[in-house]
Amino acid sequence: MATSTAALTALVQPLTSAVMALREILILPDKRLRLVSEPVKTIDREIKTLVADMFETMYEAPGIGLAAVQVGVPRRIVTMDLAKKEEEEKEPRVFVNPEILWKSEEKAIYEEGCLSIPEFYEEVERPTQVRVKYLDLEGRVQELEASGLLATCLQHEIDHLNGVLFIDHISRLKRERVVKKFAKAAKRAAAE
Repeated sequence: MATSTAALTALVQPLTSAVMALREILILPDKRLRLVSEPVKTIDREIKTLVADMFETMYEAPGIGLAAVQVGVPRRIVTMDLAKKEEEEKEPRVFVNPEILWKSEEKAIYEEGCLSIPEFYEEVERPTQVRVKYLDLEGRVQELEASGLLATCLQHEIDHLNGVLFIDHISRLKRERVVKKFAKAAKRAAAE
């Protein structure tokens, strides 16, 4: 079930209006991107602040999905908004402790990108449909059956929570080239 903008604002804004902040997005080859995220035990003020910061960071980047581990917090939280840029009404979604219960046998190919691997896109084959169980920001258990872009995005972000990057789904040769390119860029940036 999607969280409406008004509901999300009502839940998060009173806690974060003065402290909402952009967070740094980790970039490949940062080893923290390979951490397996820990489950969220309690949805408290700290978690709601993190969610608000993740939305601000995701929208600013701009992106359509962000896992908490991508901002250096290895917790099982995903923010997502698949609304088109030109659409005024945002469609923010929060998935706490998301877990894939079922994947279709039918597969589809989408061109994927990642905020942690900027300006690199590659076609990835994934199941066309998934059923996901998660907690909403009020701690209620939800289930969602997704297809198309939503299914792809959920699989991509849940992979992040398990220390898996979308480049792990492409050929080894392409993956090695990408990792080498980003490692060189990180060395240059560190030398400056």
